[in-house]
Amino acid sequence: MNIPDFLYGTAWKEDRTAALVEVAVRSGFRGIDTANQRRHYFEAGAGEGLAAVYRAGIVKRDDLFLQTKFTFQGGQDHRLPYDPSADLSTQVAQSMASSLEHLGTDHVDSFVHHGPASGYGWTEADAEVWKAMVNERDGGRTRFIGVSNVSLRHLQQMTAVHKDAPSFVQNRCYARLGWDREVRAFCRDRKIIYQGFSLLTANLEVLRHPIVAGLATRHNATPAQIIFRFSQLVGMLPLTGTTDATHMKQDLASREIDLSQAEVKTIESLAG
Repeated sequence: MNIPDFLYGTAWKEDRTAALVEVAVRSGFRGIDTANQRRHYFEAGAGEGLAAVYRAGIVKRDDLFLQTKFTFQGGQDHRLPYDPSADLSTQVAQSMASSLEHLGTDHVDSFVHHGPASGYGWTEADAEVWKAMVNERDGGRTRFIGVSNVSLRHLQQMTAVHKDAPSFVQNRCYARLGWDREVRAFCRDRKIIYQGFSLLTANLEVLRHPIVAGLATRHNATPAQIIFRFSQLVGMLPLTGTTDATHMKQDLASREIDLSQAEVKTIESLAG
């Protein structure tokens, strides 16, 4: 499976997760993002949705890009996918084994460290988790490994101490913070794929901006489609978490919008 140019995000779907994953795949999504963090995700529900599309003959496992995450106990609720008394390396292995069971597969395509232990820098705990994730990749249980919710400082410190750089960085992307420009530049220089999430919900002021509205009118598109196409043209792999089947199809159709370089620069200039 090649890396898709759009991911469907399954956070905050709860009991609707299975049905929405099925609709997303039927709509054309070939990348599914989840996490073994019951607090915000229902990973087993994502697996139920995948099983339904396999049974229906819509896709085979090899047609899909499946991404899940390891989450520290501090980011979890009481429904843990690992033994909280175990060391971190064991927790990573247990989390992966649980994810594979949830998703009905013998491997995922991407395994992401869901967020560093500290907001201030890369810690020994993060280093232990990363080494365990490398072991999961080397053992064939994931093709790629990545990190999420990281700052430029995290990435600089991380890559200074590990020979294995992430294949993906997934961050919430705010226009008012320059569309995460510094982290994106770091990724671009190192051929790391930047995954942007909350591109709509974190940027409501941009969606409502007259310039974006004008571009939407010019291209016979929605403001959301303009933002998603912009994100791809500046090198992001966008996520959408829409629960609306029409919006799913519109989001995928945004790939066909022909924004000029000048239009892309105009949208980027809307950063704070």
